[in-house]
Amino acid sequence: MIDAQIIKIALDTKNQGLCNIYTHKTTIRNKICGDKIKIEVVRKLNKILNMRYETEACIFCQASASMLSKKIKLFPVNQLIKDIILISNIIKGKNKVFPKKYNKFKKLLNKKYVNRIDCIILPFNALKKALKNDL
Repeated sequence: MIDAQIIKIALDTKNQGLCNIYTHKTTIRNKICGDKIKIEVVRKLNKILNMRYETEACIFCQASASMLSKKIKLFPVNQLIKDIILISNIIKGKNKVFPKKYNKFKKLLNKKYVNRIDCIILPFNALKKALKNDL
């Protein structure tokens, strides 16, 4: 059964819906389950000012996208890319130290939902792809 808190997070749609105002955008699909996410990111200098998203995805991907879109505002892009790599390594079991600024994601990264990891990480991978030319 899905935790009620995850459903509540997914229902927070403040940044859902594309506006065609972006400096970076991308669309990716989860090859395992077919979840799809489109993101638009506004970057100014080295900061993310805004992230909007649209999903055709499960509740886990929706919750992850909602949290990520709120969390990354005003993060330096180069640090954000390092964070995405670090979180990917944590999920793959290569690292154990979880950045404090992403503690809210621990609810989604519960062992109970291990089979949904690809869904949860999809918004991170979309952001990484959108920013790939900024590496």
